[in-house]
Amino acid sequence: MARVVQFTAPRQAEVVEFQPEALPRGHVRVRTAYSGISAGTELTAYRGTNPYLTRTWDPDARIFRDAEAGVAFPVVGWGYSETGVVIELGDGVEGLAVGDEVWGIWGHRSEAVVPAEKLAGHQLPAGVSLSSAAFARVGAIAYNAILAARINLGELIAVFGQGVIGLLATRLATLSGAQVVTVDGVESRRNQSLHFGATHSFTPGTAAEQIRALSTAGAGADTAIELSGVYAALHEAIRSVGVGGRVVASGFYQGEGNGLRLGEEFHHNRVELVSSQIGGVPLELANRWSVDRLQKTFLGLVGSGAVDVEPLISHRVPIEDAADAYTLLDTRPGDALQVLLEF
Repeated sequence: MARVVQFTAPRQAEVVEFQPEALPRGHVRVRTAYSGISAGTELTAYRGTNPYLTRTWDPDARIFRDAEAGVAFPVVGWGYSETGVVIELGDGVEGLAVGDEVWGIWGHRSEAVVPAEKLAGHQLPAGVSLSSAAFARVGAIAYNAILAARINLGELIAVFGQGVIGLLATRLATLSGAQVVTVDGVESRRNQSLHFGATHSFTPGTAAEQIRALSTAGAGADTAIELSGVYAALHEAIRSVGVGGRVVASGFYQGEGNGLRLGEEFHHNRVELVSSQIGGVPLELANRWSVDRLQKTFLGLVGSGAVDVEPLISHRVPIEDAADAYTLLDTRPGDALQVLLEF
């Protein structure tokens, strides 16, 4: 029997067994090595606040409709940061071999049957371990925010939120030639951001004023990237940029926008607010970039040593203890960064 993580109700996770499915033509069977838990989007499903649990996404109209929930408990096999080893090939599969180490998305399950086309080119590059490859998706989210920020050499960039994705964005912004400052309420994360390239790191509340004090003539940051998903942080990010500055909202914001006051700096400084979401790349880059390119390019940076993700792994949790991992991230987020489930 194989095993999978499911959410049976809000804040209730368990590991259940399932019968492995047959292997159709054009598919491969993968045995999972690691699966990374998302401390943002995934926790919204665990907590029951994800909009898919109360509304239905209409992909044609591209709006949420209130008619009924698109997803219901139990939510089975959530997860989008998996690595593993190919253990069986279906008929007609080319370009993959038994024993290949691969990365992809198949959820928190001990094994999965995946279309071979979904794993095309997803063998681990040189210098990337199975645990490091579990950062492909979160790295792509950070990379996407960097592309949306349109960073120019020497600009002052403020990154709000220094969880895993925020720290990766800090490193990528530094590699892009920016002077990077960060904001987070957790001291250990602020300190970690300095190791990832930030020149200064501030606590929330007065960060906008401190960022402006660092900027040329007090004009403010050129761009801010908000990755915490907290409305008050988005508001402070807006306050931190100069006239005509850009704010990239890459966090997953839940519920009403308490703390976001758009009649203040946003209105008076004519701030540009841009949404960044991993469902696609910035539209002006869509003819050259794709989500797959984001992931592969990020792993290339890991393999070359330009980005070191291993220090971000705070916990490796056996699949049997998955419920404890969610409790940790939900109740003590300051005590963890990237939690990997081990299979």
